[in-house]
Amino acid sequence: MTGQQEAPGGRPPGTPRHAVPGGGPAGTPVLASALAGHRFLRGMPEAHLCQLAQAASLISVPAGHRFFTAGGVPHRFWLIRAGQVALDIDAPGQRRIILETLGRGEVIGLSWSLPPLTWQFGAVAIQPTEAFEFDAEAVRRLCDEDSALGFEFTRRLLAAVAQRLQATRLKVLDLSVQLAAQA
Repeated sequence: MTGQQEAPGGRPPGTPRHAVPGGGPAGTPVLASALAGHRFLRGMPEAHLCQLAQAASLISVPAGHRFFTAGGVPHRFWLIRAGQVALDIDAPGQRRIILETLGRGEVIGLSWSLPPLTWQFGAVAIQPTEAFEFDAEAVRRLCDEDSALGFEFTRRLLAAVAQRLQATRLKVLDLSVQLAAQA
């Protein structure tokens, strides 16, 4: 699936949460108290969590589910409650390279908030995964309307971006050492 994200249950972007091909809900509504327990949102004011809960649902996906592919347009992002997700990238003439494995308490899909609003990596569940799924456009709108929420959310995103950049840098160094050893 090139350039387009597939949502849980095979739901294409833009399909309403309640309309999943094959029937059944795409996710369960989320309470602010559930979000409060996630490491990414821990300590966030309750009023902000209540706002974010309106843009969230709880989903479960099987191992092998692809959340998104590099080059696609982000419409969602996720906070992992359980399971593991691999961030990967296609290496020209090579196989997919796993850059990092994310688990409980981590965020998947940082590109929804940063221009040019294009996925930079891919993400696939490597074991059954439960996550809070957020409507990215709704969260951007909430952050625009409430500057305190926007500041708090941006601060947390920047910390996640810095961590992700460091992990990617270390993976590139590791791959460089492996290539040098093969030469």
